[in-house]
Amino acid sequence: MAEAYVNEKTLIGEIVRSYPETIDILLSIGMHCLGCPASQAESLEDACAVHGIPAEVVVKALNEKIAEGKK
Repeated sequence: MAEAYVNEKTLIGEIVRSYPETIDILLSIGMHCLGCPASQAESLEDACAVHGIPAEVVVKALNEKIAEGKK
């Protein structure tokens, strides 16, 4: 099983700061408000709900991207 770097409860701000390589994924699914102060304290789960995207799909994509950089 792949290591989980982020999960549904991880804050958007934390993801962007800790794993900037994931920004393209977030932007590609419509999360264009990454720099907005409100989004910094929003969980990935909440952001996905607002955008109508299953959080588990995004979590998987983000963790795969992060893992690529760890190789």
